[in-house]
Amino acid sequence: MGRCLISSSITPSKFHQLPTSFTTFNHKTHQSSAFSRHLKFTKSLKNGIFGGALSLNPTPSSSSRVSLCTSAVLSETQFPKVGAESTGPIPVNELLRVVEKAAKTGAEVVMDAVNKPRKISYKGLTDLVTETDKMSEAAILEVVGANFKDHLILGEEGGIIGEASSDYLWCIDPLDGTTNFAHGYPSFAVSVGVLFRGRPVAAAVVEFVGGAMCWNTRTFTAIAGGGAFCNGQRIQVSATDLVERSLLVTGFGYEHDDAWVTNINLFKEFTDISRGVRRLGAAAVDMCHVAIGVADAYWEYRLKPWDMAAGVLIVEEAGGAVTCMDGGKFCVYDRSVLVSNGLLHSKLLEKISPATERLKEKGIDFSWWYKPENYSTDL
Repeated sequence: MGRCLISSSITPSKFHQLPTSFTTFNHKTHQSSAFSRHLKFTKSLKNGIFGGALSLNPTPSSSSRVSLCTSAVLSETQFPKVGAESTGPIPVNELLRVVEKAAKTGAEVVMDAVNKPRKISYKGLTDLVTETDKMSEAAILEVVGANFKDHLILGEEGGIIGEASSDYLWCIDPLDGTTNFAHGYPSFAVSVGVLFRGRPVAAAVVEFVGGAMCWNTRTFTAIAGGGAFCNGQRIQVSATDLVERSLLVTGFGYEHDDAWVTNINLFKEFTDISRGVRRLGAAAVDMCHVAIGVADAYWEYRLKPWDMAAGVLIVEEAGGAVTCMDGGKFCVYDRSVLVSNGLLHSKLLEKISPATERLKEKGIDFSWWYKPENYSTDL
């Protein structure tokens, strides 16, 4: 079995029964509006704008700090920020510690199963779920519940549980890229993102890399205002500013409808004018690849909050830009997302935005997919 770099010392969990599922919520008052605010990169950046020390994160060099600042300001002058402006009453160190511990605990479950036969069931004709998805989510829930008993949780497999009066909402994808995992294809991850009053505040994604008999992991983390990191080292988006020199990533959902056809056409268009478009099948992984600079942008229709909550914050904190695919202000309840290095964002929207507007004209629903009832937000 492959060696695992997950350093958590968690003991095996006794998995409890998962909660029941939830119903879809259509939010009709969501509006797309643009605004900008100046990012404050200061001498104490490694401590985050909220003053808590990020003990896992080294101080960046002067040159990398300038580069990070430049990328972030370039994207922020055009596109609104998605990250929370405060971590709320929970100290930044504590929140980041639990988020990372939760993701790594789920990843331990996945690592234990990665070279074993899979027990697969189906949520749809081609939409898979494995016992590993369920066991990973149960392990993550135990970590969150042990540390924050009054928080609200939205899990892909278990639905919504917890206190709707909480300002914190945990969005958990216990195994992003289940089909890849089932086939042993190296593009899957455990993703844990936390919202404070509706906006991403902390994130951890444990990506599985390698392949059969040589699996390994790397961990992406971010805190709003505190930067993005991979295995404790600061990361930043690429400096590619020409579409023809870019490597792009997209994804396709299980519904082969008008949105799916539209994205097939976008895939063709960008394949013609870029260095290539990849489709890897795990949204959290795709966004982390943008954050670390190996891909320049990623877009997709029909994602869910657990697919996006961690990844969008990691991209933004690495200096990138995040919007909906029509160019409007993004939140994790939206039904489309475009993340990029910031420099390419407007150029990509020249094709992506009109295609998305045409879908709206056809009556395709782009209202909020789901927002927990009675959960208060600043959106």
